[in-house]
Amino acid sequence: MTMLQKNDTIEAEVENMPIEAKSTASKLVAVIRGCSQFLLMAAILFGGFYFMNMLIEAKEEPPKRPSFKTVYTVDTVTAQPGNFQPSMIVYGEVQASKTVDLRSLVAGKIVEVNPRLQVGSRVEKGEMLFQIDKFNYETALDSAQSTVIETKARISENEAMILIEEARIKSLQQQLALAQSDWTRISELQKRGSATPRSVEERELIVSQRSQSLEQSQLNLVAEKSRIEQLKAVLTRSERSIVQAERDLKDTALLAPMTGVIRENNASEGRLIGANDMIVSMYRDDELEVRFTLTDQRFGRIQSDKTGIIGREVEVIWVVGGEEYRYPATIERIGAQITSDRGGVEVIADIKGEVQGSPLRPGAFVEVIVPDKAFEENFRVPETALYDNTKIYVSVDGKLDERIVKVLARDGDAIIIDGELSNGEKILTTRIAEISEGLNVRPPQPAQQN
Repeated sequence: MTMLQKNDTIEAEVENMPIEAKSTASKLVAVIRGCSQFLLMAAILFGGFYFMNMLIEAKEEPPKRPSFKTVYTVDTVTAQPGNFQPSMIVYGEVQASKTVDLRSLVAGKIVEVNPRLQVGSRVEKGEMLFQIDKFNYETALDSAQSTVIETKARISENEAMILIEEARIKSLQQQLALAQSDWTRISELQKRGSATPRSVEERELIVSQRSQSLEQSQLNLVAEKSRIEQLKAVLTRSERSIVQAERDLKDTALLAPMTGVIRENNASEGRLIGANDMIVSMYRDDELEVRFTLTDQRFGRIQSDKTGIIGREVEVIWVVGGEEYRYPATIERIGAQITSDRGGVEVIADIKGEVQGSPLRPGAFVEVIVPDKAFEENFRVPETALYDNTKIYVSVDGKLDERIVKVLARDGDAIIIDGELSNGEKILTTRIAEISEGLNVRPPQPAQQN
């Protein structure tokens, strides 16, 4: 009898039991049924697992393939020491080497403006840019000239008065001498009783009067000479006023101090301007320079070169509208100070090419090719040969051997290095992810010809 048949028999017997016994028997039947189902599932799983193991053990193992050593096909270059001077590419900005802001030296109303006075136009040295109303300055010049003429006339008048006073003094001196002689004579006659005291007193009074007249004339002469000196001072000031008035009159016309291009224009006919107002700004278009920044490392490397940095020839490249313009330039000076925001040293190079009439303008963003330091007896290899910035690998008898090197400079896609290298060694240039010493390598096989 099966386990299920036994369960059915037990259930039938339970139905015939009393109610209290029936409840207890029902719980017992449920437990027995759960245990029976669990044991059945366990028997099925165990039988399947046992049957699968028998199949695996009965399966024959496939034959193993023989192992081969991995050999990488790589490209190499031959190490050859030489002298190299790489070039570095930096970026800079073109600016005018000479810029001037023109300010009005006199105040007034602009009455005429040069038609060529426009931003971007080119003007010649000495060309009139604009004209200020001359009326007030011509009036000032006429007034200064009139003052000079008047002062010169007064000087002439005073000089004549001086001559008159000098002649009068000479006459008074003679008259005084005669009066003194007459007084002396009368005094002697009085002593002998031939003249009265009254006569002596009269002669003494005449001497006193003529002496006073002489003193007054001498004082008048001093005053006239002092007045002459004052008039000469006035004349000097008046003559300087003429020079200033002539200069102001000349400054009513603003002339271009050099040949160049107008970069800013604030002049317009009828505008009232004051002295020292900035009206026109211009720059020389035949003298341009480029400013660029070298990192501290690059600057120090070039500066340590035997040729130094001042006077080094560079090339300026300006690309605009798909066209490329090249200009030679020479480094002339270094920036006045090093600023942290630039991250290096500012260098200024004068553009030596024919820039006048060319489209190059200040503010252009350009590329600058700067020759680096010259390296002697070093190696130049592709950058792909470098691992971890300090290692390269060479092929020795079909195996890789590690070399420690120092990168001196970069030259485009190549690097200049120095280190544990010998002339003629084969340097690995193919990139290998699992690079290590001892890897088996071989050169590319030549293509077979049909």
